[in-house]
Amino acid sequence: MDMNQSLFAFSALSQQTRLEVLRLLIRAGGEGMLAGEIGDVLGVRQNTMSTNLNILLRAGLVRNEREGRAIRYFSDMDGLRGLLSFLMEDCCGGKPELCEPLLDAVVCNC
Repeated sequence: MDMNQSLFAFSALSQQTRLEVLRLLIRAGGEGMLAGEIGDVLGVRQNTMSTNLNILLRAGLVRNEREGRAIRYFSDMDGLRGLLSFLMEDCCGGKPELCEPLLDAVVCNC
């Protein structure tokens, strides 16, 4: 992920509902969630949720799949990996052992 893509992703996440959506989709895992379900869980109207999901989609942080008339959304792990890699690109001045506590903290304990 380059600087401009990263800035767009951070901009997308700088709004509370979009950050909540992304965290919800990360928790949902491989099953994802239907757009309506996301709106219901977060108490957000359909048109507002649609706008927020489209911003996250364009930022590369979520992906979607059509299921008939409904759309299921998933966190885009490749996009998240790209954003985290961009942040950690020059980690610790070439001393990877200094980054280990940070990496250990973000590793999924599933």
